[in-house]
Amino acid sequence: MARKPNYGYEKRQKEIAKKAKKEEKKKNKQEAREESSAEIPEDE
Repeated sequence: MARKPNYGYEKRQKEIAKKAKKEEKKKNKQEAREESSAEIPEDE
């Protein structure tokens, strides 16, 4: 008899990957925002 796949584990891993990617995007956006806000006062 074949073992049944552990879909709960697969789903959890997918959620973890999605969350990590979201956090990475959030961090990149924040860094870009900080860089742009730091550049604007220098130009004025």
